[in-house]
Amino acid sequence: MPPYLLLAVAIAGEVAATTSLKLSENFSKPVPSVVVVVGYVIAFGVLAKLLKDGFPVGVAYAVWAAAGIALVAAIGVLFFKEPLTWTMIGGLALIIGGVVLLELGRSH
Repeated sequence: MPPYLLLAVAIAGEVAATTSLKLSENFSKPVPSVVVVVGYVIAFGVLAKLLKDGFPVGVAYAVWAAAGIALVAAIGVLFFKEPLTWTMIGGLALIIGGVVLLELGRSH
């Protein structure tokens, strides 16, 4: 499986797990609680494989974390009606910009 596809799977697992943490209501709801555990197992398992296969740890973690932050923030706004300010948007842009710079730096 191509490295960035593996990374996408790890990100999807982490986002599903993190979102389900809110839905689990302190692990009192069984289905979201199971999604939390399964999602994190997938996320960390796939990330571990990616790193074992030689993908740079700094880039993998930066992309994984930044994409997770951005996606969870978007889910919070869209589905949980959480606020989004221009300052928060600026912060997300800086995170994404930092990841892009890390990736560009890797190719030199």
